[in-house]
Amino acid sequence: MDVLIVGAGPAGSTAAHHLARSGVPVTVLEKTRFPREKVCGDGLTPRAVREIQLLGLPHAAEDGWRRNRGLRLIAGGRTLELPWPDLDGFPDYGLVRTRLGFDEALAAHARSAGAQILEGHSVTEVLTDDAGRVVGARAHLLDEAGKKTGETRDFRADVVLAADGNSTRAAVSRGLAKRDDRPLGVAYRTYFESPRHEDDWMEGWLELPGADGKPLPGYGWVFGVGDGTCNVGLGILNSSKEFGRLDYRQVLREWTAGMPGEWGFAEENQVGPIRGAALPMGFNRTPHVVPGMALLGDAGGMVSPFNGEGISYAMESGRFAAQHLVDAAAAQRAAGRARPEEADVDRRLGAYADRVRREWGSHFTLGRAFAALIGHPAAMRAALATGMPVPPLMRLVVRLLANLTDRPGTSLPDAAIRVLEALVPATSNTAPPRPAPAARPGS
Repeated sequence: MDVLIVGAGPAGSTAAHHLARSGVPVTVLEKTRFPREKVCGDGLTPRAVREIQLLGLPHAAEDGWRRNRGLRLIAGGRTLELPWPDLDGFPDYGLVRTRLGFDEALAAHARSAGAQILEGHSVTEVLTDDAGRVVGARAHLLDEAGKKTGETRDFRADVVLAADGNSTRAAVSRGLAKRDDRPLGVAYRTYFESPRHEDDWMEGWLELPGADGKPLPGYGWVFGVGDGTCNVGLGILNSSKEFGRLDYRQVLREWTAGMPGEWGFAEENQVGPIRGAALPMGFNRTPHVVPGMALLGDAGGMVSPFNGEGISYAMESGRFAAQHLVDAAAAQRAAGRARPEEADVDRRLGAYADRVRREWGSHFTLGRAFAALIGHPAAMRAALATGMPVPPLMRLVVRLLANLTDRPGTSLPDAAIRVLEALVPATSNTAPPRPAPAARPGS
């Protein structure tokens, strides 16, 4: 079995490592060249750290990995420091690592397992056979400056994994469009030289006061990177009436202008420009599987509507897909076949989509409700006024938002979260919504 992966971000490199380590030939096509930047908060919750541990990826402090103890939440004039929970299924620490170094480390780790990663290969479309099955991808070759050379190259494979992010040319070329009935967010961030760079907490601002004290739309974060800088950014969801109407770079400037001067979040200390990116949430591109191809991570909208976290879900999706394909390769070898049977491959890809829905579907349904709530400032203020004075309640909220529960678990928070998820249907990832029937003339 030959596997082709489009994109060497967290989803693609994770899948590539697990496949290569199991002896499955895998090629990854990456548009850019490492090291390269990605717009991100750079924060890794224990859910993401678990995936790093499963990969066996070293993450020592001297190599640029900054450990943190938990979340510091700021809202309504209150500050709460909530340590990551002590669970059997997750580590008790988070990490901060810039995507400049994180993605390069993941790709190098996949290479060390035997994956072939080809940089400067920009996939513009997938290749299909006469029946419409995906059988490969076409890439434009880019020079060292990222410009097209005019040369293209076709790659054939038994399976294609689309891990090329929110804009996913692989999925779009196959006719898989974004869903307007699912949440979408945007995030903007920059770096400041700051004495807070060694902060032991990932700081989340649930309300954004401007320099004049008036509230700004969205939520924000301050994450100490440990290299002399802090990642400072904000996000806003399309459930907010201000979504798409504001200059978010200016909102970020107004928010940081109201912060204490000694923190250093001023223009003269800014390192690099303010950059923005979309956050595709709640399975906002479906179906996750078509014959011969599966979507991973952001390509399938696998960002949590609760907190904008995407890295852990991207890495998990890569691991899930790899596990099912490793099983398919084992069945192929056991049967003595030179190539895998298409029906068996598609069945196992379908099982991958089922697993993604089973693992996160109900959690994302709750997250979609939460996203709708925080789009209404009055409702959000009321919720914060109730929750922030009650630390045990906020500890439960943090576990819910970060999707940190033992399964099965015997603690009261585990049981409460399981009950909440059992009360809602799992968000579908199998097909787009059916279009409404066209109105008849005269109706």
